This record gives sequence, structure tokens and C-alpha cells, in this order.
Amino acid sequence: MRSLWAIGLMLLAGSAQATLTDVMLDNGMRVIVKVDRRAPVMVSQVWYRAGAMDEFNGTTGVAHVLEHMMFKGTQNVPPGEFSKRIAAAGGRENAFTSRDHTAYFQQMQKDRLELSMELEADRMTHLVISDELFAREIQVVMEERRLRTDDQPQSVVYERLMATAYQVHPYRRPIIGWMDDLKSMTAQDARDWYARWYAPNNATLVVAGDVVADEVIALAKRHFGALPARALPERKPQAEPMQVGGKRIVVKAPAQLPYLLMAWHAPTLKDWARDTEPYALQILAGVLSGNDSARLQKSLVKTRQIAVNASAGYDPVARGPGMFMIDATPAAGKSAVALEKAIRAEISRIQRDGISEAELARVKAQVIAGDIYQRDSLFYQAMQLGDYVTAGLPPEALARRVDKLRAVTAKEVQAAARQWLQDDRLSVAELDPQPLNVQPRRANESGVRHAH
Repeated sequence: MRSLWAIGLMLLAGSAQATLTDVMLDNGMRVIVKVDRRAPVMVSQVWYRAGAMDEFNGTTGVAHVLEHMMFKGTQNVPPGEFSKRIAAAGGRENAFTSRDHTAYFQQMQKDRLELSMELEADRMTHLVISDELFAREIQVVMEERRLRTDDQPQSVVYERLMATAYQVHPYRRPIIGWMDDLKSMTAQDARDWYARWYAPNNATLVVAGDVVADEVIALAKRHFGALPARALPERKPQAEPMQVGGKRIVVKAPAQLPYLLMAWHAPTLKDWARDTEPYALQILAGVLSGNDSARLQKSLVKTRQIAVNASAGYDPVARGPGMFMIDATPAAGKSAVALEKAIRAEISRIQRDGISEAELARVKAQVIAGDIYQRDSLFYQAMQLGDYVTAGLPPEALARRVDKLRAVTAKEVQAAARQWLQDDRLSVAELDPQPLNVQPRRANESGVRHAH
């Protein structure tokens, strides 16, 4: 049986055969092409560097609302026709909004790429936002908020914790928006957002698949190249002040079990070639969770049976500040207080004793193999590129990510745990379960994705 390292090296060798082209059109639109000839298909994504973090108080959720409206017709394409044309060509399409960006994508046979570009270029500049269609769609968004957040206790906990952990930074606001803002939002708010950010010089086109780079660039110039660049608003620095003491909230909501969410302020990747801590924190997250041998799962769930689940998460790629997070659900009859104490003990053990070389090697192999396996997906290849470049990182940072993870030492993991998992950086939210109403349960999402 081949080791994970060996499989990873084989996959890396295969991915090395893929070529990457990165150009800037005259109007400031960036075009990135990742050639991968394993199947006669392609994915095309248009990324706008405008997400929830760019919103103003009073119109939270407008980035996501505009994403909905992008499917409601242009001067040239009637409402609903965009999706019909993609489907008729055998493709599928969708969109997603995050704190950092909004992206639109199509997955089709490689010879239908021009249709994708034609439709995306059209709605980049010719979108029609009618009062009537907006009035209908905002009701859809409000219902989505009710179903995905208000009726989901863990989502409510996450939303309230972010609003507590971030004092200043706009990451404190929910992607889907506060309900009062949605209720008072108008079609003009959506038009203003569209006019503010939807321009070729605020967009990146990422195409991955069985394509010829020169042909993709030529198509991009034909369909996007003639669109005029526009002056973009100045982006002011929005640094989060250092937290100067722990924060704690209790959230009361209908639920079956308590729930615990812990968030420490942490760095994100900025100088990818020199930064080491974001890579060490990724490995630390792998040490704590991700498989049955990880510390939280092994100790809290399997051995002590104090939790039904426990996981750690950290994303190093973001336009704004980062968070290292741990969430856990106590087992029946166990309290969130006892669970938090057990989690703190596991963290303290790493801070005090570090991790062994054998554990480091195992976690590295799993983290790296997971990263490489995801590259088997054309969609994910494009997603990673769009995510990195929208966050201000070059494609090279993504290409070298595995090397940087492989270079992390056990001492760096221990040092990262000591420096960043400190109480003064920590915010804790505890769900105090209230009597249940009969409501569906859905998992919390970091972004919002739709079927149109």
C-alpha cells in the first residue's frame, strides 16, 4: 500500500503538467487560466473583490442580495434566461457570497466557454434591477436568513460570537445581513452596490480545464476587454484593535443540546514567502481535529466521552484578520463548562509539552494529502486560485503551499499554540438550550450558496 506521502508526490507530479497563465487586460481585469487536460470540461469563475466586509452599517447583506439579483435579467437577457441558456448547453451554474468576495461560476463542456463569457460580460455592465423583482427577491433572502440562521441555534451562536469577537472590523457583521437591514433595503441600495463594485478592474476571471490558454485569453479580450474600467472607491484600512481581555457570551435559543464555540484572534497569510505562523496554525488545527486520531476526537469524544463532536478550524487566506476556532457539543448529561475545561487542558498540553515528531509527520501527511486530493477537482482548483488572488496573494503562494506546510516544525506548532491560543485573545460563546420548537436543523455555512 502506497503511503500518503507517495500518493501526494504522484499527484503533485501530475499537477505539475498543468500550466498556469496569469494576465491583466487593458481595462484592469485579471485573467487566470489553469490548464488541466484530464477531462474535456472546464469551469469558469468570475470573482468580484467585494463581499460583506465592504458593506456599510444599515445595508448589511447587500452583497449577497446583489448576487441574487444578478440572475434576474439584463438589458439583453430576460429574467431567468441566464440559467436556462447554461442548462440548455449542458452546463450548471451558481454563485456564492463571502465576507471577502462574490463569485459566479459555470461548469460546462470546454467548447461552451464562449457562452459563459458572453453571459458574464453582459451582466457585469448591463444588469437591470427592477423595483418589482427586487421586492420579490428580498423576501426570498429574508426567508433564507430565517431558515439558515434564525432557526439554527449553532448558526445564531456563530453570528453572535463574531459580533462579539470583532470589535471594529466588518467581519463582525453576518454575510446574509441583519434582518432589520434586509427589511429596510431597497432596489436602489442594490443598484448602488452594483455601480460601486461591479467593474472589470475589480474582477478576476479564472478558467480551469481542458482549454488552450491563448484561446481563453483571446475570448476574454473579446468579451470583457471592451468593458470600461471605472474608478473604484478608496478602501480604507480596517485594522482590528488588539483584544485586551477575554470575552464571553451566553446565547439562549431552542436546541436539544448545549454547544460551545471558542475563537482566538490569529494572523492570516500576508507575506506568503516569509510568514510561518499561518502554516503552523494549519498543522495545529490538524493536530486537534480532522480524524479519529486527532487529540480532540480521541480524548474528548472516544476516550472520555464528554463530547459528541469537537473540531478545530483555521483559514489562513482572507482579506481581513483571522480566527482560530474550536467548536464542540457536550455529550448528554455533560455541561459546556466541563467541556470547555477539557478543551483548555488539551491546548495547555500542547503549549507545555509540544507534539512528537511522529504526530507531526502523521498530521502533515493528512493535511497535505487532503490539500492535494482537492486539486483533483477542477472546480476546487479554480476556487483556490480565486480565493488566493482575491485575498491579495499570488498564484505562486498556492503552488508553494504544500512545500510551506511540509517545512513546519514541531517547535513552530508549539510556539504558535503558545502565542495565539491565549485567553486575552479568546472569545467564548455558550449555547444555553431552551425548549424546542419543531424546526429543521441545518449546518452553519461560512458563505452563502444558492440554486437559481
